[in-house]
Amino acid sequence: MTDADDATARLLNRFLTDLRAFAPVALWAHGSLAGGDYQEGRSDLDLIAVLDAPPSLATVRGLVRLHRRLRVDEPLAVKLHCGYLPPGGQADAERSYVTWAQNVLMKRPVTPVTRRELHAFGLVLHGEPPEDLLPPVRDRELNAFVVRDQKEFWRPAVDKARLWKQDVWVDLGPVTFARATVTLREGRLISKREALDLLTELGAPREVVEDIRLRRYGDPVPPTDAWLSRRAELTRDYLGPAIDGLVATYEGFMRA
Repeated sequence: MTDADDATARLLNRFLTDLRAFAPVALWAHGSLAGGDYQEGRSDLDLIAVLDAPPSLATVRGLVRLHRRLRVDEPLAVKLHCGYLPPGGQADAERSYVTWAQNVLMKRPVTPVTRRELHAFGLVLHGEPPEDLLPPVRDRELNAFVVRDQKEFWRPAVDKARLWKQDVWVDLGPVTFARATVTLREGRLISKREALDLLTELGAPREVVEDIRLRRYGDPVPPTDAWLSRRAELTRDYLGPAIDGLVATYEGFMRA
């Protein structure tokens, strides 16, 4: 992080200090913060903590209080997401773990993408490194997850027109598709910035790509209703066939 990231550093230091009451074995960052594409106030803070014991009801309640205090004291805490793994930290993709995200407590799996990020460029904020606690992710497991995510989550979402007037869906849908494409073609993970640079080559509407880029890296102006409608249509018209083509190409390959 740079001097411009003082609020992020302060939040992470406060979070780790408060988390010590739960005896964490490790605390790691993945996503934009670890991958070098972090934009303070815009990017999420994606964290994984490994605890020294399976979280009891008392521990879960304590974690909720911790996050709520942070949210009151630190404005950036609304961007902080953390999954809590039990001892061993196996992060079985078929299991869900206690997770604080979107300012609520839930259960989520630690996906193969997250595990690969942690192995490839995870940032150790405390304790043991990921390679000492997490098993590696095989290429076949990673690719199968990426195909399934495009087919079972993103493709049905494209058909829900009401979603695509929201910035979050437009920002994530095309970028996730570009990242999935590179993972399946080349076996590597790329940042959101790299995905935006690639999207026009993949046939995405330039207007939509620049809209996403401006919101992430620039100074966007409030959109008109007409643009929101047009942007939604352009995005959905692109993503539907693009995802269908990607899945058709690699789903059969994965079965071979």
